[in-house]
Amino acid sequence: MPETNSQPPSRPQSVHSSHHSATHDHNNENTPLLSSNNNHNVEAQEQAESSSESSHSPAVARLLRLFQPQSKSPPRWSSLLALFLLCIIAVLIMVLGFLAPSKVQEYAVQAAHFEPTSLSIHSFTTTGITARIQGDFSMRADNVKDDSVRRFGRFGTWIARKVETGQSSVQVTLPDYKDALLGTAEIPSIVADIRNGHTTHIDFLTELAPGNTDAIRHLAKDYIDGKLQELRVSAEASVPVKSGLINLGRQTISRAMAFGNDNIPTLPEYKIHKLNFREVQLPDLQRAMVADVSVELGNDYPLDFTIPPLGFAILVDNCHPSQPLIQLADATTPSLSVKPKENLNVSVSGFVRRLPQAFTQACPGSHESPLDILLGGYIHGNNTTVYVRGSDSPSLDTPRWITDLMSDVTVPVPFPGHTFGHLIRNFTLADVHFGLPDPFAEPDSPESNPRISANIKALVALPEEMNFNISVGRVRADADVFYHGSKLGYLDLNKWQKANSSRIDSDNKDEGPLLAVQSAIEKAPLIVTDDDVFTDVLNALLFGGKGVELGIKAEVDVEMETALGQLAVRKIPAEGSVPVKPIKRGGVGSFTPKIGNLQIIDTGKTSLTLTASVNFTNPTEYSATVPFVDIHILTNG
Repeated sequence: MPETNSQPPSRPQSVHSSHHSATHDHNNENTPLLSSNNNHNVEAQEQAESSSESSHSPAVARLLRLFQPQSKSPPRWSSLLALFLLCIIAVLIMVLGFLAPSKVQEYAVQAAHFEPTSLSIHSFTTTGITARIQGDFSMRADNVKDDSVRRFGRFGTWIARKVETGQSSVQVTLPDYKDALLGTAEIPSIVADIRNGHTTHIDFLTELAPGNTDAIRHLAKDYIDGKLQELRVSAEASVPVKSGLINLGRQTISRAMAFGNDNIPTLPEYKIHKLNFREVQLPDLQRAMVADVSVELGNDYPLDFTIPPLGFAILVDNCHPSQPLIQLADATTPSLSVKPKENLNVSVSGFVRRLPQAFTQACPGSHESPLDILLGGYIHGNNTTVYVRGSDSPSLDTPRWITDLMSDVTVPVPFPGHTFGHLIRNFTLADVHFGLPDPFAEPDSPESNPRISANIKALVALPEEMNFNISVGRVRADADVFYHGSKLGYLDLNKWQKANSSRIDSDNKDEGPLLAVQSAIEKAPLIVTDDDVFTDVLNALLFGGKGVELGIKAEVDVEMETALGQLAVRKIPAEGSVPVKPIKRGGVGSFTPKIGNLQIIDTGKTSLTLTASVNFTNPTEYSATVPFVDIHILTNG
């Protein structure tokens, strides 16, 4: 056997190596390098596959060819990176949208923060208002308490960056009032940056419409009466949400909120700067009264809108809280412009055509009427309360739903009292006539007390608010009389005394007009409560040689005629003094009686009955009734 046949067959030579050595020089001279390499690689790959297939069974070879790539081009790095990012985004969407929606919603509810900068009413409509809301929206991750929710929410919102909500309708209900509808709001499409710490300024118009009118009135009444310790509201909306090109569909958002007593807005503070009463003439030639009030209302809110003209009814308390309020006047306000966080100056005009009978007549079991109680508290500086209730608007442009809401809402308005100082000035008694007690009168009877007849003169300082004609017809008073600070007694003037008055305009611009009142009193009892003080007064007059000054503190009732008819103002405080002039020319010694026509009528063992005429001149300007006089007749000193 030849030697070549005795050796094992050697490894087949590589097709690649063979081909490369055979064609190397040819490629360098005639073809491009890249093409040569590609062809070279392809041929080498095919030969390797053929060699590999030749070492397997036909079935295995067919199975392997199924998994071979059809493309002959190598993968690019950019395509691989895009595919990798696409997979990550798909996973994030699955996780955020499907695997943990509760955490996303919890983060959104706790982290979302909206700071309103301006709220303005664009216009009033027949069904509600068009409001413009401006503010800053941001996500504040620090407000989220749960760490996992906070981390997950920050990561998810960083991926989404921005969201867009479509047009939606928000319904607000009151759980404590049988889930009554408080109102609805139509919200337009809004785009906001939801990354933590990023702020989006939002400016949009929304349509607001009131809901159940009865429930709103009930809520307002509880709020005004102080019964609303907590306000619970629920809001629900179906909002279409989209992030970039990804449509997340409609999301139903609901939230329940509870506002404690400290978080419920309070009624605005107010100051009354001016109050003026004036008289007007009605078309039917009757007179009426108008009260003009200038009020400043506080405004701590970013509100910007114009209030249409409104009408109100002014009511006051009746005799008893269980009785209905008494409507006293109709009030109107002009169109008002409200600016953000600026106090509002309001001019209100109240129109009084007549005083209701229930307002002026005495309450059952009392001598005072609701008018007496109201004016009495006011002029004594006590706070009084008037009530304001919505009524028909004076303008046809005011939407009906506003007056419907206000018609049953009554707001109590504390009205600060006003002390007028010495309303009654220069309270004096002139032409005083003292009547000594009747010695034969029954004890504790009016005749058993001294009596005074005099002319009462007083100047009443009319408040500058009262710019209308007043005519005083009658007066009465209860006056305490003092001497050197000690109470002597009281002057009983509980019966009405006729009076007349005249108006005196003041030359001082800082002072209002004066009303001069004069009234004559006849035999008014001076009820002596301290006999020792009364004795001191008599001794000072008769033997002191100088006058005395009595002090008077009184509460005066004045009945007057006004444009509203006859009314009485009761218990006006008055304070003054009554100077009693002394008996001149030496006191008792100034009495120089002259006795004439002395006659002896009868005699007895121990007595004489005489008649005589005694004449003397009263040295004072006062008079007194002397029921009897004891005369001692002396002879020879």
